[in-house]
Amino acid sequence: MARYRVGLETRERILSATRRLLAEVGIEGVTLKAITAHARVGAGSFYNLFASKDDAVFEVIREAIESVDPDPAGAGTDTLDDLVDAFVAFMTGSSPIARIYLQLAGRGLTDPAIASRVLRSHRRRVERFADAWQREDPSMSEAEAIARAEVMLGALTGLGMTALIDPSFDMRAHANELLPSHQGVAVPPLS
Repeated sequence: MARYRVGLETRERILSATRRLLAEVGIEGVTLKAITAHARVGAGSFYNLFASKDDAVFEVIREAIESVDPDPAGAGTDTLDDLVDAFVAFMTGSSPIARIYLQLAGRGLTDPAIASRVLRSHRRRVERFADAWQREDPSMSEAEAIARAEVMLGALTGLGMTALIDPSFDMRAHANELLPSHQGVAVPPLS
């Protein structure tokens, strides 16, 4: 039991160091050496818990996303409004981590391992948004819900990039315009 507790404490020190470094120096300055020095652990201890530096970075990102998740148990209780609010909260409230996430997504264009992780995360998000679309409009087909989810996530990502570049940009107000509940009109089919 004590060994397990020590492992958990070491893991949290590594993640805390990774979070701090990401906020202070960005992805370019996060090295295995910097993480282990800030966490006061050896490389062996690091590799006992994480396969790579990228694994630690992705874990920090996953935790930041999970911290705003309106339905962390995946019970299907989240609405489109909840999911949009969570996306906005991640982009505006976790801005250093959101920047890193977008940078890593861009690295996925040339790194197949990163591409696989980013795509897996995106597909889970599409499924959640599509499910919420179908719960909001039960007559909507699965294909239509997926198409709407893809479009909404593309728009939210663009709004998030704008908010990260321009702190005066009101992402929440623009994101609300994407929601059928804020438009006051029936949602037309995508063609």
